[in-house]
Amino acid sequence: MAPVDPAELPGVYRNDKTGGEITLDSGGTFSATDVSTDGFSGPADFSGRWEFLDNEAASDFVYLSVGDGGLGRIAGIQLYAEGQGTVYFRHDLDGPPTLVLKRVAAP
Repeated sequence: MAPVDPAELPGVYRNDKTGGEITLDSGGTFSATDVSTDGFSGPADFSGRWEFLDNEAASDFVYLSVGDGGLGRIAGIQLYAEGQGTVYFRHDLDGPPTLVLKRVAAP
């Protein structure tokens, strides 16, 4: 897996099949629209702050601290990063990703 440069993470990521989208802002905030994080629940809109965590023993991930939105009592979610152009949610660490989002070109 390619190393992740946290400075390159800010941007818009989208899943063309579901229409789900996550925006990671350079100031450390994020917004998610029509995103299902676990593959079981329906899509939700939520927002908050993000922080990149470099995990040498496992996959690098972005920790999403949810501050507002439709996820109920969930406080935080792991969004895994792969290279510079892909992020994904994984409900089961041994299973496949539940939602993969690709970086979209800036308009």
